[in-house]
Amino acid sequence: MICKVALISGASRGIGAATAKTLFDAGWAVSLGMRDPMLPAWAQADPDRVHLFAYDAMEAGAAQDWSQAAMARFGRIDALVASAGIMIPKTPIEISDAEMAEMLEINVQAPRRLVAACWDALGVSGQGRIIMLASLSGKRVKSAQAGSYSMSKFAVVGLAHALRQAGFEQGIRCTAVCPGFVATDMAMSITDRAPAAMTQPEDLARVIQMLIDLPNEASVAELAVNCQLEERF
Repeated sequence: MICKVALISGASRGIGAATAKTLFDAGWAVSLGMRDPMLPAWAQADPDRVHLFAYDAMEAGAAQDWSQAAMARFGRIDALVASAGIMIPKTPIEISDAEMAEMLEINVQAPRRLVAACWDALGVSGQGRIIMLASLSGKRVKSAQAGSYSMSKFAVVGLAHALRQAGFEQGIRCTAVCPGFVATDMAMSITDRAPAAMTQPEDLARVIQMLIDLPNEASVAELAVNCQLEERF
């Protein structure tokens, strides 16, 4: 039986790593985009279903190279989970041009390029799936220091909707997943909230698996996941 194949960026840790393991455990083959590729311990169970690629979101040609390498390995791409991202906690006044450009490049342009590189492959089955890891910061601006990051994540949410429009007739479905605080290195660097009081990466991975498994007729454009009560987002 031929496995479905998912490309996952930011797969070395956090949400990307948890999603990779969850999909692998569900029988998927996974192509893992990592800055420093290393086979995860869980992959030892069936290393033939795991492909590693040295992916740097800042390199314009990396998306095409990765897509081609994954196709050469597995012959198909059924889903793309764009999880790689950075957060620079500065206001739009404080942030430099170079810092803002870097955040937009990694958070917005890199996933756009990945989707473009995988687009034809995603359309083959008529059930291609794209998950854009956005954020609740792409739905509201919670603080001044989150302002610049929010600008990039608002763009990610817009990108997800644009891709949903572009691929709908081909059966490609795109969802913007918008979590609040998730117990990752990034979140723990900007809050004193205890990790146990945050959404766990493994739980978010279960949500992503559910979204990928839904039929075309149950398309979800956005899904918000939060660990705390907020008045609005």
